[in-house]
Amino acid sequence: MPSPRLAARYAKSLIDLAIEQDQLEAVYADMKWMQDVCRQNRDFVNMLRSPIIKADTKQKIVSAITDKSIGTLTTSFNKLVISKGRESILPEIAAAFIDGYKQHKGIHTLFLTTAAPISEATRQALVEQVKKTAGFQHVELHEKIDPALIGGFVLQVGDQLVDASIAYDLKNIAKQFESNDFIYSIR
Repeated sequence: MPSPRLAARYAKSLIDLAIEQDQLEAVYADMKWMQDVCRQNRDFVNMLRSPIIKADTKQKIVSAITDKSIGTLTTSFNKLVISKGRESILPEIAAAFIDGYKQHKGIHTLFLTTAAPISEATRQALVEQVKKTAGFQHVELHEKIDPALIGGFVLQVGDQLVDASIAYDLKNIAKQFESNDFIYSIR
């Protein structure tokens, strides 16, 4: 069962330890790698969450997968989490660590959805405009292509959403016609 509060506490502890040992960037790279492994391999996540597989077996499997890919601090952390019986939340810990790292570094994530790919110049202009408007120093852009938008874009920054897509405009026009705003009622 996912536990975001518990995962956030473990992630915060790892961030603090990594800062103390001056290994924050290395641990961040390890956690991004762990998150990719969890996203790409559902069987790995199912193994971590399985109550049937014993902790020592899980430890051996995790070690076999991660031995040459992550650093000693992250390896020790994984062993600690498994020994405490919290291996089922390792994917959530990785995600919480990445979020905490971005918060620590002041990196804001933008999600841009367009109907077609955009040029590099447009991408840079958009990032600069968001930085200037919102007062952000560092911005990370995630792009997605969705032809259902027809045209325009959808931009999400934190909890704010700007929907400037043609599909959104067409839905609004359809709602106006459905409510008969243009037809007078005769009684």
